[in-house]
Amino acid sequence: MIEARNLRMTFGARPVVDDVSFTVETGSVVGFLGPNGAGKSTTMRLLTGYLTPVSGTAAICGHDVVRDRRAAQACFGYLPEAVGGFPNLTVGEFLAFCGEARGMGGTRLTAAVAKVCERIELTSALDIPMRELSKGWRQRAWLAQAILHEPPVLIMDEPTDGLDPNQKEHVRDLIRTVAPMTTILISTHILEEAEEICSRAIVIAAGRIVADDTPAGLADARGRLAGAFRDLTASQGAADGRP
Repeated sequence: MIEARNLRMTFGARPVVDDVSFTVETGSVVGFLGPNGAGKSTTMRLLTGYLTPVSGTAAICGHDVVRDRRAAQACFGYLPEAVGGFPNLTVGEFLAFCGEARGMGGTRLTAAVAKVCERIELTSALDIPMRELSKGWRQRAWLAQAILHEPPVLIMDEPTDGLDPNQKEHVRDLIRTVAPMTTILISTHILEEAEEICSRAIVIAAGRIVADDTPAGLADARGRLAGAFRDLTASQGAADGRP
């Protein structure tokens, strides 16, 4: 389970995450929606322990991400936004490194790499250096490291960013497959993502949660989220001087 309680984060004097609270239960796929600059990625980084909040708490599987960070981080897989790094490692070396960092090794690690690569059709790229991958294939490699250890919690920041339509659908199918046994939080500004795979949508604007409902509960008469999203996030555009 993921739990956020009154999370607050500032950059300088500017509040970026402002009193954010929610929980995500096992078996849920929750979309964390908002326009660019709304505070989505900062919230993800607070939940994963990458950033320490000014106030409030976050817990993964009951472990506080500040006081018991290692136990909390052992419980989740994380796909960051705008993935990069490790340019000189092949995909296989990258996955082996990520597995070893999580305490995996030997035949267990070899089997885990083979299994995850088969699941997301990454096997053909195992010997290719990360620097030579297209954006879509690099995203796929980073998704592989997030689920390599079969975590009970999956936190994904823009998981289909850079993927073509077929690759997007493949990732969505994978999320649907693991969802019954996994707590999944997906940060995205792509409303189609929530409509396609999420059982619940949390909308954030200017650092504050402005809606928390099922996609159907937020949708218009045509079953689409766009109208509600525009209305709920219009205040952020005005505050930022955007039309």
